[in-house]
Amino acid sequence: MTYSIDGRQVSDEPRPGQCLRTFLRDCGVFGVKKGCDAGDCGACTVWLDGVPVHSCLMPAFRARGRQVTTIQGLAHGDELHPVQTAFMEAQGFQCGFCTAGMIMTVAALDEAQRADLPRSLKGNLCRCTGYRSIEDAVDGIRATDHDVAGAACGASLPNPFSRGIVTGHARYTMDVAVDRLLHLKVLRSPHAHARILGIGREKALAVPGVVAVFTFEDVPRKLYSTATHEDHLVDPDDTYILDDVVRVVGQRVAAVVAESEAAAEAGCRALEVAYEVLPAVFDPVLAMADGAPVLHHKGNAARGNIYVTFGGEVGSVAAGFEAAAVVHEKTYSTSRVQHAHLETHGSIAWRDEEGRVHVRTSTQAPFIVHRKLCYLFGIFPHDLHVFTERVGGGFGGKQEMVSEDLCVLATLKLGRPVKWEFTREEEFLGATTRHQMTTRVKIGARADGTLTALEVHVVSNTGAYGGHGSETLAAALGSPIAAYRCPNKKAEGSAVYTNMIPGGGFRGYGASQSTFAIECAMDDLAAKLGIAPLAIRRSNMIGPDDVIESVWGDPSDVAFGSYGLDQCLDLVEAELAGGGGLPVPEGDWAQGTGFAVSMLESGPPTEHRSGGQMRLEPDGSYHLAIGSTEMGNGSITAHRQIAAELLGARAESIAIINADTDLAPYDSGTFASTGTVVAGQAVELTARALRDSIRAGAARLTGIPPGDWALADGAVVSGNSRIPLAELHRRGTALGHRFEARRKAYLSPRTIAFNVQGVRLAVHRVTGEIRILHSVHAADIGRLINPVQCRGQLEGAVAMGLGWALTEHMVHDENGRPLNPALRNYHIPAFADTPRTTILFADTFDTIGPLGAKAQGECAINAVAPAVSNALADATGVRFAELPFTPDRIFDQLSVAP
Repeated sequence: MTYSIDGRQVSDEPRPGQCLRTFLRDCGVFGVKKGCDAGDCGACTVWLDGVPVHSCLMPAFRARGRQVTTIQGLAHGDELHPVQTAFMEAQGFQCGFCTAGMIMTVAALDEAQRADLPRSLKGNLCRCTGYRSIEDAVDGIRATDHDVAGAACGASLPNPFSRGIVTGHARYTMDVAVDRLLHLKVLRSPHAHARILGIGREKALAVPGVVAVFTFEDVPRKLYSTATHEDHLVDPDDTYILDDVVRVVGQRVAAVVAESEAAAEAGCRALEVAYEVLPAVFDPVLAMADGAPVLHHKGNAARGNIYVTFGGEVGSVAAGFEAAAVVHEKTYSTSRVQHAHLETHGSIAWRDEEGRVHVRTSTQAPFIVHRKLCYLFGIFPHDLHVFTERVGGGFGGKQEMVSEDLCVLATLKLGRPVKWEFTREEEFLGATTRHQMTTRVKIGARADGTLTALEVHVVSNTGAYGGHGSETLAAALGSPIAAYRCPNKKAEGSAVYTNMIPGGGFRGYGASQSTFAIECAMDDLAAKLGIAPLAIRRSNMIGPDDVIESVWGDPSDVAFGSYGLDQCLDLVEAELAGGGGLPVPEGDWAQGTGFAVSMLESGPPTEHRSGGQMRLEPDGSYHLAIGSTEMGNGSITAHRQIAAELLGARAESIAIINADTDLAPYDSGTFASTGTVVAGQAVELTARALRDSIRAGAARLTGIPPGDWALADGAVVSGNSRIPLAELHRRGTALGHRFEARRKAYLSPRTIAFNVQGVRLAVHRVTGEIRILHSVHAADIGRLINPVQCRGQLEGAVAMGLGWALTEHMVHDENGRPLNPALRNYHIPAFADTPRTTILFADTFDTIGPLGAKAQGECAINAVAPAVSNALADATGVRFAELPFTPDRIFDQLSVAP
């Protein structure tokens, strides 16, 4: 068959049943992405005779004799299509994984369709941006600034790989062709708790193309945690690569490796497994009860399924409640949700001619993955190379080692490259989720609203395995409680094993769940006292001269590097009072306004470190190596800007390599808001050191003191003396001077970021439908290294928070089986679901973070769901205390409201 693909003729025969998406990728067109393979996300959109189609739904043979245009064929030579240019100028992407499909859809729209984007973009999902920058791109709004030497910080400079993203040439994890590649698939457990009595491999091995089958009998019997932290001791070693006991529906039972994905899947179906089904427990409260089936028989047997318990008290809450004029007590519950990054998990492993193992993977923490793989397989560190190129979203979901181990196992056993790419269903079954938490809050205050006591009790459902269980629980009992002054505080919580999908790292990381509870409780307390919600917050919120105190007795390294919470409250209040947003719809709608505050330390309480390495190149440009991962968080853009600012250079003059254990210094990983405050600090220290080296080189050549030299665009300058950097490098190197530097950064002290969310909404009194009329968010994140990037991070976090509040919820049956493991049934926000949030910034400059900046991408989500709940309570007089606020839940509670 002959196909016309991006103007070139391709003669090939698709496999029986092959879709156009996989056929195009087999032809080397990697700009066509896989987000779902179900027609839900639009990442694979191409044109067929000029008409956009989801190529995952199109049989490849139907494209025969027709014109197929992909993102890689949209430009005319070096001349970009106008929509590609618009997306670059508006920075209409973050991770960029959805961008190829989004551009292909937008480029085919006529004027009428452009005027109705909620309908026209219903087939294209974006998890990162919140859609505002995409709308700006469609409207031709430019958001980027020019790259001026020495003025990089504070400028909205574009991502250095923008052109590759909008043309489809930026390479994500699976965007490579590998010779002799084998494909790995896993058989997953249908039972929530069972013992494997035997696995029959014969029929699977007889499937044509199947090369090997691996079970628990074939893997190292070493316990580990899939969670990736610098301090591995904070996570329980409770997991085997493959186990003879399964504790959750979807757990890996066996791996099949074959010449094709289809053969590997057929091999999985042919495996014969004998199970002894064991009792299961899904509710953490029931799991703590006497007689509950125990999931992990290790450690302190008296704790049963309680993995860890934390608690503490300052002052005396009993005395505080005695002194209170009003006491409020209520239980609030948050739901289990999925990260839904559009690039699924996946890895490719191979051995080179020297026997070194290489792992190309979609991880947020390649150096920690490197450590774990060395431990599991007994590999010397220098014999293993782990790296990412570009990661298509993470949000904490890729702070987990869930695909690399089996690929390494198979390539070590078979000597051939092995690939494993998760399906979208596997993301729901075999990855991690946000921890479901139930939080009881008891809070007391004097008649004037002054808090006298705050007591919090959290039960966290950590699922079948405990990775992140202790750290998320500690976060839940940390900053949300410290956000308010109160002389008497008490908190305790337990992370409990159940036969549910394991909880993991997720944007907000435990603090989201307890922030929801405490911020709702603050409004409920204010209502009892007859005090305005903002007034009770202003009179009790932590101030810059206060002690930052949760309930821990140990000294803390958390400090105020800046303070802008008061500004954030003022900004949100003024914006909502200004009358913006949409009007209340006609009909039986109630309107309400709600606010919520969130506070988050920039980084985890355990160790986190990063290194930077820079050198001046012979041509006068710079090379920067940093270990952190780029997954749409914008770290590589910010890091180049920090370096450029200090070196008096243009950002474009700095080439960057990141997230590669061979080529970059060590980095703990890009999570917990550390991309700016730790890796960014490493870049700052390194750039300062390189600047000193360049000045010293100039002094060595001229005798003019180093302090008299300044770096300008492409040169060093002292008075009337000017030496181009290329010349300085040539002459200095000849004298043995080394124009390079390397520095390390550690996470201490930790500064504080603040966010305030305001929402005005309407709720239909009969149907329970909710419409967000006005969404406002103010952030205290210090100096804005890249304003458009900061805005985009906040817009994406708010959109994700609205999804958590209104639509997203993993549903399971009575046996623990997920009932909605697909994007179309899970419902992340689409364009039509996402209001345009007004983003505002406090005017602060942080004394701890690099060049005045602090964390931005994580904390914003924490205030969104409680603000929505508070607005609902304001509209209806009913407290909706359980996420999400779906119409059926709203209807049920409104129908019984007095």
